Amino acid sequence: MGDDLDEETLAFAHRMFDLARGGHTGELAGYVDAGLPVNMTNDKGDTLLILAAYHAHPETVTALLDRGADHARVNDRGQTALAAAVFRRSADTVSALLTAGADPDHGSPSAIETATFFDLPEMLELLRPGRPGGTG
Repeated sequence: MGDDLDEETLAFAHRMFDLARGGHTGELAGYVDAGLPVNMTNDKGDTLLILAAYHAHPETVTALLDRGADHARVNDRGQTALAAAVFRRSADTVSALLTAGADPDHGSPSAIETATFFDLPEMLELLRPGRPGGTG
């Protein structure tokens, strides 16, 4: 039989990732509450949390974190949900992830490296409060 998922299962998984991308918090949370693995990943290693963070949906991010989503997971490119949120300049999403304990130095590129590379001082301030430019 192999490791291949049937078409119906694949379609369902794609729909779950689309819910994360679209910020459909209530519907996605309902599926997680009903047993959907909160840390499921797509073919690129993106978790529901990473997708919700990348698409700047802080409510969805918070709901997934509240249900045990692992903010330390990295996708196949080494990116975390926090780095994705920084890239998208979503302060509310960054704050939710930091409150949950996400590490600004984790991942490659890390959230700090992402904010530095793209010259996002407002994101560095969130990641390293009280330290000008996020350094020292």
